[in-house]
Amino acid sequence: MRLHRNLVFATVDALAEIFNDGNYADKVIEKTLKRDKRWGSRDRSFIAETTYDIVRWKRLYAEIAEVKEPFKREDLFRIFAVWCVLKGIKLPDWPQFSGTPERRIKGKFDELSRIRKFRESVPDWMDEIGEKELGEKIWTKELHALNEQAPVVIRANKLKTNPEELASKLREEGIETSNLRNYPEALELKVRANIFRTDAFQKGFFEVQDASSQRVAEFLDVQPGMRVVDTCAGAGGKTLHIAALMENKGQIIALDIYGNKLKELKRRAKRAGAHNVETRSIDSTKVIKKLYDSADRVLIDAPCSGLGVLSRNPDAKWKLQPDFLEKIRNTQLEILEKYSRIVKKGGKLVYATCSILPSENDKQIQKFLKTETGKSFKLLREKKILSHESGYDGFYMALLQKD
Repeated sequence: MRLHRNLVFATVDALAEIFNDGNYADKVIEKTLKRDKRWGSRDRSFIAETTYDIVRWKRLYAEIAEVKEPFKREDLFRIFAVWCVLKGIKLPDWPQFSGTPERRIKGKFDELSRIRKFRESVPDWMDEIGEKELGEKIWTKELHALNEQAPVVIRANKLKTNPEELASKLREEGIETSNLRNYPEALELKVRANIFRTDAFQKGFFEVQDASSQRVAEFLDVQPGMRVVDTCAGAGGKTLHIAALMENKGQIIALDIYGNKLKELKRRAKRAGAHNVETRSIDSTKVIKKLYDSADRVLIDAPCSGLGVLSRNPDAKWKLQPDFLEKIRNTQLEILEKYSRIVKKGGKLVYATCSILPSENDKQIQKFLKTETGKSFKLLREKKILSHESGYDGFYMALLQKD
């Protein structure tokens, strides 16, 4: 591979924004790719994939390069040089790469690869809590899986099409997919591509949604004609899946504290042809209280550490802090106690997270069942999804019923 100066410099600029300014990797890359209209798909792929790769392995590469944050520009070029050497890419004869100790880089990599926190490139605290909660064997396997690049999985929107028709439509647009066994509405892209430009996407035939995430709406056990409340709906990935499973019959109330996310949900619902979705912003406690004892089904897709989705959000490794975990666990329990009251007698509730830590998952459910509100619920079943077993995001879901 021959390195092009403008692409390397764009990547280094993006890394500076992500590492030094604390900006989100996806937003930085999106902005960076708009810098030069002459860049083709290969150029754009190089910038995006290289940036994500270096973000993913930041601790390992910085350790090998012997640089510390905040990174100076020359430090970032040293990190980039480490990436090149380990990928077997010949370094160009540029001043930024002069004197790169290639042999030493390989030797240091071999040395650090014996230590898990460096080999898998995670902060000390994260490595410690993962081992404590999951055990050394499972944590080691899971961490390795979470450092793999996430596959692109889409969900066929059954309000407009089915997986077979969708696969055919995408093939006509030059995109090859494969079916996923035991995931009835999922297709996986064989080669990464910008599928948002496809006619099939514009017409609402599919949504991008990881295979594990697609399990949540199924787990909720919805039926056409029900009243369903999605309490932490966000931009609506699971809301739209619920709408499809309900065949547009009945009512879905999508709640969130962020009005801008609900605006995006409305836009997506229109494209998907989901007509039974109503959005309500949680701007006061009254919004929740008005819904008490009224829903057949309630989904709590709770805010969490996101440790199960590190493969698609590698910069979260460096943004997460240990004190956030304590705060989020308190928030999860508060949400469970408040939002569970929306379930009517005989109705069902699903609590879900994209975390793999028991302290955010089954342990929260056990705590909730001991509370005054939780005493009126029973746990029907739970599902734990680990990336190293499934090949997809790490998830947890619990199905409860109100007596």
